[in-house]
This record gives sequence, structure tokens and C-alpha cells, in this order.
Amino acid sequence: MGPKTSGAEMPFLDHLEELRWRILWSIMALLGGMIVAFLLVTQVDVIGFLQAPILPYLQGKKLVYTHPGESFGIVMRVSFGVGLVFALPVIIYQVWAFLSPALYRHEKKVVIPVIAGAVVLFALGVVVAYQAILPLTLRFLLTFETQSLEPMITAAQYFGFAITMSLAFGAVFELPIVILALTALGLVTPRMLRKFRRYAFILSMVAGALITPGGDLLSLALLTGPIYLLYEASILLAYVVHRRRENRIAADAAEREATA
Repeated sequence: MGPKTSGAEMPFLDHLEELRWRILWSIMALLGGMIVAFLLVTQVDVIGFLQAPILPYLQGKKLVYTHPGESFGIVMRVSFGVGLVFALPVIIYQVWAFLSPALYRHEKKVVIPVIAGAVVLFALGVVVAYQAILPLTLRFLLTFETQSLEPMITAAQYFGFAITMSLAFGAVFELPIVILALTALGLVTPRMLRKFRRYAFILSMVAGALITPGGDLLSLALLTGPIYLLYEASILLAYVVHRRRENRIAADAAEREATA
């Protein structure tokens, strides 16, 4: 038994049944991705690679852990993050498949580019966080001049901070895909997005402040800028999708009138 894929209109309970199966497939994909990621983390020194941004501030020391199960918890947390990246294509496909009955046939043809774009944007967000924002934030937080305090960063604190920031960046970089989908469904229009510009910039700053807890202006600007640029790119994508959708609706209406 599995989700229904018929293009015919389904009753409400059938939609709920399909949603349940889509969620189950997504969860199974995530679990499968975590298993693969766990094997990768335990066989390859992924932990060593991920801790590279903080090594310059440890003065030759290692990250410490204070609980017997903490090292295993770190491996599981890293496995979750990497497994989510592995499972992302399946999860995005399940979301798209659930929403696709509301789309026209020509709009469904973009499912592969949309999934590929979503995965690429998520990975790009993670790379930007790891390569740029995380090192800048660590430098700001760990280079305060003080004689009374000495930093002693635990492994759990660092990896929790780094993974949360990286996944948050990945999610933020999905903005164009989300807006494209909402436009294809007719829920938003380019005009609405243009009117929302002034608020979008403020929300970009708020999101930047929440994701970069360091609070320094450089890190905030490095995140606010990409988020707002992604929003502007989303307006262009929305304009193309909206125009094609309106042309298709007009053509269908003309065809119905001609056959009436």
C-alpha cells in the first residue's frame, strides 16, 4: 500500500491518507540517510573535518566532553545533519508529489530541476555557513580581551552550535524554491512579493540575528545580504512562473469557450 498518485480529485480523507504516506516515506528516507551517514562518520574522520573552524582557538588542545555518552551523542547529531542532506531529494519529492495535483501538466515537468535546485541551494547554504559565517562568528566570540575568563569549549556545545547554524543556513537558502512553489500554486504573486520588499529586508535582518548569535555586525551583514538577494531572485522566478501560469489559464479558458 502507498500514496495515491491519480490525477483525479480525491476526497478529504484520501488526501489525509496520502499525506500520511508521504510523511512516512520522508521519515524512512531520513532514517536511511542517517544510517549511511553514521557509517560514514564512524569510518571517515568527519568529526575532525567539522571541528576545523574552532581549532585555531583551542591553542593546541582538543575539544572535551563531560558525559560518558556525549561523544556518541555528537556522532548521532552529526549523522542527523549529514543524513538530512542525503534524504533531502526524497523529502522534497514527497512534498512536491503531494502538491502536484494542483499544478498544470507543463508545471509538473519542472519537478526534477526543482528538486536538484533545492538540494544545490541547501548544500550551498551549508557550505557558506561552514566556510564563512561560522569562522567569523567563532573569531568574534572567542577573541574578547579578558584576563578573568578562559574559554573551555566542550564538544557538545561546539557541534550543537555549528550544526544548528549550518542547517539553518541550508533552510534559509531554500527560499527561492519555496516562493517558486507558492507561485506555481497561485498562493502568491510577483506583485505581492514586490509590495513585501521593505518587510523582507527587516525579516532578513531578524533571521540573520537569530541564526548568528554572535551579534557582530559583520556576521549579520554576511547573512542578511544573501537572504535578501535570494528574496530578490525569488521575485524574478515568481514573475516567470506566474506569467506562464496566467497564460496557461487563459489558453485553457479560450479552449473551453471554443468547444462550448
